[in-house]
Amino acid sequence: MQEKAETVLGPYRVLDLADEKGLLCGKILGDLGADVIKIERPGGDPARNLGPFYHDEPDPEKSLFWFALNTSKRGITLNIESVDGRELFRKLVGTADFVIETFQPGYLDKLGLGYSDLEKINPRVIMVSITPFGQSGPYRDFKTSDIVAWAMGGDMAPFGDIDRPPIHFSHHSQAFLHAGCDGAQGALTALYHRWDTGEGQQIDVSVQDSVVQCTEHITSGWDLQKMIQKRPGAGGSGRRITQLWPCKDGYVSWFYWGGPMSLRTNVPMVKWMESEGAADDFLTQYDWSKFGFETTPEELASIEEPTAKFFMAHTKAELFEGALKNGVQLYPVSTPADMLASPQLEARGIFAEMEHPELGTNITYPGPTTGYSESPPKISRRAPLIGEHNREIYVDELGVSEEELLVLKQAGVI
Repeated sequence: MQEKAETVLGPYRVLDLADEKGLLCGKILGDLGADVIKIERPGGDPARNLGPFYHDEPDPEKSLFWFALNTSKRGITLNIESVDGRELFRKLVGTADFVIETFQPGYLDKLGLGYSDLEKINPRVIMVSITPFGQSGPYRDFKTSDIVAWAMGGDMAPFGDIDRPPIHFSHHSQAFLHAGCDGAQGALTALYHRWDTGEGQQIDVSVQDSVVQCTEHITSGWDLQKMIQKRPGAGGSGRRITQLWPCKDGYVSWFYWGGPMSLRTNVPMVKWMESEGAADDFLTQYDWSKFGFETTPEELASIEEPTAKFFMAHTKAELFEGALKNGVQLYPVSTPADMLASPQLEARGIFAEMEHPELGTNITYPGPTTGYSESPPKISRRAPLIGEHNREIYVDELGVSEEELLVLKQAGVI
């Protein structure tokens, strides 16, 4: 109990029914100290089949995707579509503060496990429902994938080249991760409300809505300049501005700005290049106040050619150090290995090692991104194996006998 008191959510319990659309929600609450019980269907959650896998060995117990989003959780198996499964779930709800679910709207209601049913069992329970398009509206019954949600949320349009289709910039669950964060925020807000009223409520998270909230880089352009942001590239002039440049040991992010930012960013870069003898007469004599949409492809080629040679003569570290010294907005493109070796992240203690006895090794995880001086969040345990805590929760906590547990397993309830 003393250990629980030292965490933000130590006294609280979460029942996590989510698939990949909401796994991060439960992880956040778990890292804050809540007792998160991940409930999977018998045999394991389909998200366990998402790669990459430990040592590239496809196995539901070796999914690194599953590992990353299910730390700080215990795990049980339960078929809530069975009569006995629903009864066991209702018992668990009586002990819970939160329920996280990602089923299509109305699915749990048909099982008698919707919010209106659960609040009769536990009026204080908070249900976080994360669905593709929310609990209402003409799209409420539509399904989605991450790429569909990202596209329909409006944040795919500005990514890619203007003469090609827009692109989804992440291999994994970017839209779903945003929705999971919003679900955790909603859960904590509802908990605050419960302190005042004693009542729970249902949180309605739409994945599409979560993506819409990520378009501030698009809407700000309209608010400030009445300009609709488009994908960079050819446009009508055939101009394409390079934004990622190869260097000796990887890539750096830099591009020549147009408009008011041109003098503030481009001139320091050219002066830096000039100090190392890498800027030719065209660069040093160019009128940067005119750089922008009217710059011709020929002019751009004359600007970028010496720039590319300059970058290739340096490492990422050298370029970053020079950028800081010269006031240039250039940044190294970090690889996972770079991040593990980052002195800044090491000083912040961002990484945590978790023991995996089943693999005979330790695995390094990114830790929580927020810190509290009095009760810092932390990863408390590795992701659970399939049904790892069935006996601990059903027998030790709910009072199910060993014989009943065996019968439930044989019947496919757990």
